[in-house]
Amino acid sequence: MKRAILALEDGTCFVGYSFGAEGEAQGEVVFNTSMTGYQEILTDPSYKGQIVVMTYPHIGNYGVNDEDIESSRVQVNGFVVKELSNFYSSWRAKKSLEEYLKDHGVVGIQGIDTRALVKRIREKGTLRGIISTVDHDFKSLVQRARSLRDISELDLVKEVATHEVYYWKEGDWDLYRGYITKESDKPLVAVVDFGVKRNILRRLVSEGAKVVVLPSYNASEIIKKINPDAILLSNGPGDPARVLEGIRLVREFMEEKPIMGICLGHQIIGLALGGKTYKLKFGHHGGNHPVKDLRSGHIEITAQNHNFAVDPESLKDVEITHINLLDGTLEGFRHKYLPIYCLQYHPEASPGPHDAKGVFKEFLQLCYARA
Repeated sequence: MKRAILALEDGTCFVGYSFGAEGEAQGEVVFNTSMTGYQEILTDPSYKGQIVVMTYPHIGNYGVNDEDIESSRVQVNGFVVKELSNFYSSWRAKKSLEEYLKDHGVVGIQGIDTRALVKRIREKGTLRGIISTVDHDFKSLVQRARSLRDISELDLVKEVATHEVYYWKEGDWDLYRGYITKESDKPLVAVVDFGVKRNILRRLVSEGAKVVVLPSYNASEIIKKINPDAILLSNGPGDPARVLEGIRLVREFMEEKPIMGICLGHQIIGLALGGKTYKLKFGHHGGNHPVKDLRSGHIEITAQNHNFAVDPESLKDVEITHINLLDGTLEGFRHKYLPIYCLQYHPEASPGPHDAKGVFKEFLQLCYARA
């Protein structure tokens, strides 16, 4: 096994072993608390610009397959695990996790104390870091980590969003048939892609929507031409304040069409309504975050992946619908007068629990009511 080093901007260095591609990876270091679902995490566009640390100690035991993907490629900048499984076993597996990362040119490091690393991030906040298999000079790596641009300064949406309009017909996965294709004419939902996860699209199709995915940079003109019944703003990476086209889009159509936002889309809607966003100390990343629905009192265990949050005190004319029970942050709201509904967490899961999948049915009911 080849030596690898993870260096953080605070001067901390972890020495381990390389897996996947050789070379270097750099970015913001975050941790994910999910026990399974590493392939969905690796391919989630919201992780663009980040090095992901898995808190579960044993990763890779079921390999990777051709179906559990949330985009067409691995999106994380780098991957960190405590122990990489030397063997994998699953009837759906096509290759090992190491082969998968190598094929996509992604650098990984294993054999380090991920508990100590996560503790460091929780104490210090999110840190910039570099994984290297070629530079073993601690001082050099730390200095380079400190020189990395903050993720708030990067326009990451342009790196992950589609540049073409396309229709999506793939629904939920079935044990015997795989992903099921469904045809529908109404309602037509325009999904504005800031880095959309495929399971958002699958959930919409499964609930009966006709789904068209639009590039974010000219979505307004396309919406005017195709006249969809509703608009959904997707998840995506980076600082929502940089996504100016999304903010303008909401302001243009918020009195005309039902609009739903998920994760980054939720934050964009908050900014469009005059609210403010802020960066969390170390973000929410994992499949076990408890969220309370204030309307019903029901508690959902949710999947989350975000570094920014909306300040509820900065919003006007909205009903707060969901809060995070770990830190009290805003997880969802509705506008009191306009057909706007958004969630900070990921109701589509992948990976994670399915407690919140009914949200998509609720959104389509709003579309029918406005028709």
